[in-house]
Amino acid sequence: MNKIPVFVGLDYHQMVIQVCVMDAQGGVLLNQQCENDPQQVIRLAEKSGDVVRASIEACCGAADLAEALVETAGWIVDLAHPGYVARMKQNPDKTDFSDAGMLADLERVGYLPRVWLAPEEIRELRRLVRYRQQLVAERKNVKLRIRALLRDHRIRNPSARPWTRRWLLWLATLHDISEQSRWILERHRLRLNAIAEEVVTAEERIELVTQEDFVVQQLLQLPGVGPVTAWTLRAEIGRFDRFRSGKQLSRFCGLSPRNASSGQRQADAGLIKAGNPHLRAVLIQAAHRLANFHPRWNALAERMRQAGKPHSVIVAAVANRWIRWVFHQMQPPSMVA
Repeated sequence: MNKIPVFVGLDYHQMVIQVCVMDAQGGVLLNQQCENDPQQVIRLAEKSGDVVRASIEACCGAADLAEALVETAGWIVDLAHPGYVARMKQNPDKTDFSDAGMLADLERVGYLPRVWLAPEEIRELRRLVRYRQQLVAERKNVKLRIRALLRDHRIRNPSARPWTRRWLLWLATLHDISEQSRWILERHRLRLNAIAEEVVTAEERIELVTQEDFVVQQLLQLPGVGPVTAWTLRAEIGRFDRFRSGKQLSRFCGLSPRNASSGQRQADAGLIKAGNPHLRAVLIQAAHRLANFHPRWNALAERMRQAGKPHSVIVAAVANRWIRWVFHQMQPPSMVA
């Protein structure tokens, strides 16, 4: 006797998985917990029928589980956007039981807000790129601590710009400071040097990993794109052809203006609160360079300046238009034709 087709919702936790199995009419056939192990999830779900599709909220570790289910059992597994799923839920209570049921039901009716399941090599590149970004953020924090220590002692060097070689040499030979603060300053300097070396090591590693990546090499050919921008776009966007339009890509990057209109009031409310913050920051930095040095984007920035637009709005507009242009540059030749 053939098994009935079923839909599976998985509420992910580090130690356990809540598994809900639902038939095509919405009847709950099973909703129970098992260990966080693909084989146990498969055995539990397939007791009730043939799995048509399964869904799991995107979170840390979910992509690895989804990939294991695809490879081991041949399931079709979708990652769900946790924010949209939470807003679609009409119950203020939150339990693993109800969350798994919600995911199964959304998958059954075809309303699941899906997130792209990046392949393993892209997820690995993301880890490298985000590790480098963590180092850069840590370096920034150490610099802030050094500047705070100098301000606390009312010490400054007006003859050199901060963080230039001349300024760092002055910092290393600074003695007009208390004994304990001198010790702290020296520890900060050592940490700063160590982080700088680690950043270089991380960048060498990323360059090695991406040296044969066609998308990264293609991005590097675009004006205004350096290695860090190319690595970040590849890691966070992955594939450009998974978007239907440049406008959709721009919205994914958090560069689209948010509409705040109501009735007769028509207004914008800044950029949408979406997307990866690091990706958006890298694109905004690229827009600063483009607005200053590239003729096409400099002309756009100048037109907006003459129209009285604030500098922040100009840079965001350049980033928005540029990433939409990049979308078309990165399409396969057959799609462009």
